[in-house]
Amino acid sequence: MAYQKAEHYEDNITSGLIENYRKTIGLLGEDPEREGLAKTPERVAKAMQFLTHGYKLDANAILNSAKFKEDISEMIIVKDIELYSMCEHHMLPFYGKAHVAYIPNGYITGLSKIARVVDVFSRRLQVQERLTHQILNSIKESLNPLGVAVVIEASHLCMMMRGVQKQNSVTTTSAFDGEFMKNTTRSEFLKLISHNLH
Repeated sequence: MAYQKAEHYEDNITSGLIENYRKTIGLLGEDPEREGLAKTPERVAKAMQFLTHGYKLDANAILNSAKFKEDISEMIIVKDIELYSMCEHHMLPFYGKAHVAYIPNGYITGLSKIARVVDVFSRRLQVQERLTHQILNSIKESLNPLGVAVVIEASHLCMMMRGVQKQNSVTTTSAFDGEFMKNTTRSEFLKLISHNLH
């Protein structure tokens, strides 16, 4: 059987975006009907729906779908989670890594669910500062842990391709709650994510 790629998009959203992107290409001085661009509005319409599909996902439901009662109170870290998002100011990508930790308070969740929560909020029009806190708050609300920590390191194309055009700049944001407000716990977390242990 031949490989078939299945993609599902809402027709009314796709058609509206196609028309808007066709007009945009024309306003930029190009011919939206020439061979190389004829299907570009449809491609971009579908790409943008994929890049922002986080609006249709519920982070708390994802965490609760694999929530297990465990008598564990040691720090759990999922580090180097790749993230790709879109800056809401210029609609250009930013990308990097998220490091997430929590200290259970009777419940743990599947490790992959932490990475999925990062995707839920990064696949939206975002600012890195808000993204960091949304990840923290979702874990806090769903698992009620003793503490949560999130650090994100990302490069922003809005700084690299336009404006100040600084290609090597990296933005780091952090958010801490509960036990991670204590210097010793926070320092342990920061030390662990900064060392290559694998």
